[in-house]
Amino acid sequence: MTLRERMKKGPVFGITCFTGAACAVETIGNYGYDFVYLDLEHCTLDGPNNMEKLIMAAKLSGIPAVVRVTGTDEVEIRKVLEMGAEGVVVPHTRTAGDVKEILKGAKFPPMGRRGGESCVRSANYGGPGFSWAEYTQKSNEDTLVIPMDEDFEFTDNLDEILDVPGIDAVNFGPIDYSLSIGAKVGYATEDARVADAYTKLAKGCAKRGIGVMCPVVPATKESIEAAIKRGITMLILGNDMYHLSTALKTMKQQAIDPYRAEQE
Repeated sequence: MTLRERMKKGPVFGITCFTGAACAVETIGNYGYDFVYLDLEHCTLDGPNNMEKLIMAAKLSGIPAVVRVTGTDEVEIRKVLEMGAEGVVVPHTRTAGDVKEILKGAKFPPMGRRGGESCVRSANYGGPGFSWAEYTQKSNEDTLVIPMDEDFEFTDNLDEILDVPGIDAVNFGPIDYSLSIGAKVGYATEDARVADAYTKLAKGCAKRGIGVMCPVVPATKESIEAAIKRGITMLILGNDMYHLSTALKTMKQQAIDPYRAEQE
């Protein structure tokens, strides 16, 4: 089932992979999450081959992958889609022109200007029964375009951006949004200006049938329910490094530290 199909059934839940480890991607998939969020913006990856390995790990474990690329470069966008990613997340989208550039690289004509090649994974390497018409049509239907709202300029240009046809969801980034306006940094939208920006985004997306992606950390039943009530339809429940760090901290505080205290 594609991520787009999963999204039609209701909210979807994903985990970000910052380690660049294929085993982490497979483990996320093994536990039945709806998507894995792979990162090229902040992670140190050993060239495109490692991203391909992560996407292949996602496919092996049956979990759709979206990739946060570094910008609107159409070649980079095309490459991760050809590797088998089901969507692209693009950071620091600030104008409608930025969104049009994303669509240019992500969608085949007439929706965009994505370059074509059949000898790639997304086209099944031009294997048995390959059809250019079917391939380009299905790619346009299934590929998700997710710009990021993480700068005050996005709010300034909100309606103009959301009116560009082809946006499937918007990823709200509270940390960078806070940085852009000089607010307190954190996942919680404590600053009224950040909260207002999110509210405007959620209302604009709901009006147009566009999804909203946002981090929900820490992920508890209560925080998940609250996020969904706020209009978040794609929930990012932390990342592999966060969960590893949390588990190590908990084990040290609950097991090692008490043991050492008893020995003193």
